[in-house]
This record gives sequence, C-alpha cells and structure tokens, in this order.
Amino acid sequence: MYGLWKPRVLGAWRVPATGPVILAVNHAHNIDGPMLMGTAPRPVHFLIKKEAFTGPLDPFLRGIGQIEVDRTTADRTAITHALGVLERGGVLGIFPEGTRGEGDFASLRAGLAYFAVRSGAPIVPVAVLGSTDRRGRLIQGLPPLRSRVDVVFGDAFQAGDGTGRRTRKALDEATVRIQERLTAHLKNARLSTGR
Repeated sequence: MYGLWKPRVLGAWRVPATGPVILAVNHAHNIDGPMLMGTAPRPVHFLIKKEAFTGPLDPFLRGIGQIEVDRTTADRTAITHALGVLERGGVLGIFPEGTRGEGDFASLRAGLAYFAVRSGAPIVPVAVLGSTDRRGRLIQGLPPLRSRVDVVFGDAFQAGDGTGRRTRKALDEATVRIQERLTAHLKNARLSTGR
C-alpha cells in the first residue's frame, strides 16, 4: 500500500496491542480492505465474499488468513472460523454494511453485533477516506497512484449492554449502539482529515 499510494494513518495506537478485537471498516472502494490490512498495527483476518476466492487470488487470500464467506446464507463455516480468530486473541476485520456502497455506515447488517456480543471483543471503528475521491488515469478502477488515502482508527468500545444477553432483542439493540458509534467516528474522521 505504501508503494502505490500515500496512506496517512491516524489513531493506530487505539487498536489494543493484544487480545481479540474487531475492526469495523467503512467500505466504499475495493482497496479499502487491502489498505487497512497494509496499514493496521496488527494482522487482520477479514470476512471476504467467496466470489473473491478465484484463480491465483484464492491461495493468496487463504495464505494470509482471510476467511471466505457465502453471503447468500448463514455460512456456519465462516462464522466458526471468525469466532476462532477472536478466541485465539486475533483481529477480525468486518465491513458492517456487508458490501461496498457509500461507505457511510447507513445500513448495518447484524453480523458485526453477533460477533461482538458473542465474543465480547471490543470494536474499533475504522474510516478509510480518499479511496473514492478521484479515478486513476492508468487504472480507472483505482485511486490515482501516489494519492493520499486516510485510515483513521477510533476508540474501542463494547457493543453489548453489559448483561451478557445474546437474544435477538439484545443483538438489535447492539446494532443500534454500533451504528451510532460508527457514524460518529466517520463524522469525526472526516473533520480531522478535512475530507
């Protein structure tokens, strides 16, 4: 990432140095995940759509510990692998919106709340900004080479309400709390970076 673009990383010290943690990342461009993986202070295991695991990318993604997920169903294998990452004290990366979009956390899926409440791992909000500002001249689908992309880490927080409940209602309430925190972080990240 540092060879192709000019990442500016802010707040990386907010990621706990040890123990399980979930990085909740906005997703507006294909490079958002790789940008985070290349700039995060700890190795990140992302839940990545199964369609990406094709050709030479398949062994590469598996080799760096990424988790294949079938988004059309409740993929029990992916869920087990993701919880395993957290049980081993690793870092799980999730795009809470489930797919690439505006990157504004406007529509969260329940997966992030499930992993956070089930594992008890704190969530660190991450805003990747600048990946969609302009198109590159050489490769139109990518930001211009050597352009600045900001990666802003927020304060870690717990999604649960402290009761340990894992009911549907508890997950729905956690999703609301998460969305509020992620939206506030994105707003602050835009203010601090001027984007």
